[in-house]
Amino acid sequence: MTILRWNSGTAYDLFISLLALHHAADFGLRPNWTAGVRQRLTVPQREFLECVFSFASVPLDWISSLPEPKDALPVLSRAVDLAPADRLRILTLPMNTPLETTKTLEHIAERGSVTPKEKEFLGRTLTQRDKVLKAAGLDNLLKVWMIMDRSSEQIVTSLQEYYGAFFADEETRIRPVLHTGLEHARELAGRVMLPALVEELSRGVNFEDVESAQELILVPSYWSTPFVFPTNPAEGTLQIVFGCRPDIQSIAPGAETPDMLVNALKSLADPTRLRILRFLSSQPLTPTELSRLLRLRPPTVLHHLQALRLAELVAIRVSENGEKRYAARSETLNVIFTSVKDFLKKQG
Repeated sequence: MTILRWNSGTAYDLFISLLALHHAADFGLRPNWTAGVRQRLTVPQREFLECVFSFASVPLDWISSLPEPKDALPVLSRAVDLAPADRLRILTLPMNTPLETTKTLEHIAERGSVTPKEKEFLGRTLTQRDKVLKAAGLDNLLKVWMIMDRSSEQIVTSLQEYYGAFFADEETRIRPVLHTGLEHARELAGRVMLPALVEELSRGVNFEDVESAQELILVPSYWSTPFVFPTNPAEGTLQIVFGCRPDIQSIAPGAETPDMLVNALKSLADPTRLRILRFLSSQPLTPTELSRLLRLRPPTVLHHLQALRLAELVAIRVSENGEKRYAARSETLNVIFTSVKDFLKKQG
């Protein structure tokens, strides 16, 4: 039987917010707003974080392993206590990075240089958000690791400056939502079975192997909405960071239109995405199957599916071997229509 545990704290959103601010399009954020937030940092720290988040993952498993409270300032204090190489590895690389890969990076740090063979090897083994690392991201990662001691010190300085310049106020704003999200999830867990609980909290993601986990850790997040971040902190353990931001709220404070409504209308305005929804309304399909039906390249189809997922218009079934099968979430259309009517009434 799967043991259900709960984690909560603002440190998860500290790192997820930085990821979102540096990948605005992936999170449906306005580039000019995210650029404005980054402009609050001094030039050296801003440029360093832009470099780091071209390759960095978010250290969700490390945060999970820490004692309470898992809030931003206590976690940053823990980061200061880490050895330089451990700090850079933990804060920027996926937890499942192969040992040979981390050893290669440590050798590069010791020499302050990289060989073509090492670069080719790292290009094959390093990932960001479960995707092969892009060439520019790999170059930036190597640049950071070749001056490992200096980079390890600067990443703490940059995170501390980001906290003071933006996240301290953001932490105050999102903390009540995280509390409400956690309480709602716990209440829901008392009424539904585990697969239904995860599917509801993740806004449409069904993990076929969720009941095979010995332990399931659920973590509410404001900035990840509507996405989930599944990780494996330990053998037999599945951690899922799920979005709990209400549909009527936006990440940008004071925004007049909810993110969910804007992203949904943008998605529905694209003819290819409408065709995808029509196919997915008939039956669940993999990206490869959709690619054949649409006669489009798989990366193009994945781009459209990402936009539809951002708008909460598709559900995903993740098999035990990691295959993803998509289906239309017709119930979201009713929510969108209601949201449009409500929004127009408020403007009147």
